[in-house]
Amino acid sequence: MKNYKPLPLEKGNYYHIYNRGNNGIDVFFDSESYYHFLRLFDRYISPIAETYAWCLLKNHFHILVYIKLDNEVDYSKLEYSTVEKPKVLDPSKQFGHLFNAYTQAINKKFNRTGALFEKPFERKQITSERYLQNLIYYIHNNPVQHGFVQQMNLYPWSSFESIISDKPTKLKRQDVIELYGKKLDFIDYHKSSQNLNEITKFIIE
Repeated sequence: MKNYKPLPLEKGNYYHIYNRGNNGIDVFFDSESYYHFLRLFDRYISPIAETYAWCLLKNHFHILVYIKLDNEVDYSKLEYSTVEKPKVLDPSKQFGHLFNAYTQAINKKFNRTGALFEKPFERKQITSERYLQNLIYYIHNNPVQHGFVQQMNLYPWSSFESIISDKPTKLKRQDVIELYGKKLDFIDYHKSSQNLNEITKFIIE
């Protein structure tokens, strides 16, 4: 069990959000598990954050988000675990609501009990466009790094294909592409082996 108190997520900032299964256990058990997590993410997190990249693996996940300012939040679509609307919107608690809702669904479906995720979840604030570039690559390359696939475009549970496709998406696709230049530049950057030494303080495993 972690014994530190993480810094709260602050509005107007970019964060690398990471969590793993409690004691390293799996958190995704079948295709529906991945789909359900993404549906819940859309309900709890999309109204309060813009998503730039994500990757879900069997026992952990990585997400890159921008936490919206109060005037950017879509309160009409926001869901909470509590009955009443909170007086102050706390982005950190919204992630907690997401993890709790997902855990309840998984525990019920698979007849299990207890915590599914580690608490607290890890978060690192991203402070420059160059770090954003490298971190997006790192997130998309995670399935390759862990040996699930040989090429990142072959892994189904990440934002890589959504960014290079023309299908509708809630991702900040154009903003992501423009970090690299054009779509071809994004693809070429992801095809090349990148030196991630500069962003080690933003990487969480």
